[in-house]
Amino acid sequence: MLAHEQLQSGNSLLDLRVATSSARPLADHLLILVHGLPRATGMGRQAAGLLPELAEHLANESGWVVATGTLSGVGGSTGTFSATQWRADLTAILDRVELGERRISLAGFGFGGVLALAIAATDERVRGVASFAAPAYLEPWCGDAAEFHRLVHVAGVVGDERDLLSPEALRDDLLAIDPLGAIAKVPPRRLLIGHGTDDVEVPPSDARDLVAAAEGRAELRLIQGAGHQLRADPRMVATLLGWLDRHR
Repeated sequence: MLAHEQLQSGNSLLDLRVATSSARPLADHLLILVHGLPRATGMGRQAAGLLPELAEHLANESGWVVATGTLSGVGGSTGTFSATQWRADLTAILDRVELGERRISLAGFGFGGVLALAIAATDERVRGVASFAAPAYLEPWCGDAAEFHRLVHVAGVVGDERDLLSPEALRDDLLAIDPLGAIAKVPPRRLLIGHGTDDVEVPPSDARDLVAAAEGRAELRLIQGAGHQLRADPRMVATLLGWLDRHR
């Protein structure tokens, strides 16, 4: 079953969907899926498009409650992207789904994986993080400030032009997140790092460097022949389900 609601985060109104299983309910275990940052023309409307279906599948197969929210400027959510705003959005989602003693984990894709690590580094409510195709080094991933600003704009994650930061400010705000420093603060909480061996956007060596920054206290899964888009890869789904099953 997939429930839908809207959630306020600052000036943004976020779409939130929560999937539950009637067959294998584990209401005290909750996973939040975090989409990445689209940088292709018009992809802001579609960046989280597959996640509700994935949430339902994961909930039915694992018994976990699985939530997924579209962050500011993505899908049907209002607002405009910035790294700071997205961190606030994910915190607002955490606040909304936290009920009693729920064991909450995050699973993020691309920049969503970085965001999940950044939140977990400072929020003890997060009991585990799975990141897939996440960059360990944001400066080369982001690239030139003007080009990054242009890509964010054409992707369509800008609700109001007046809310979009200047090129330098947008880049500096993103680079304030340190993935390697963040992951070092997560253990002994559980960690899964997944990456495609044929990822041309984020090199697989970034996954190894993330594991090294966690002093090896993370599971590493390299998916042979997979590229950057792992959300629909059945091997990624199987890897994530196995991780959930081991951490009931």
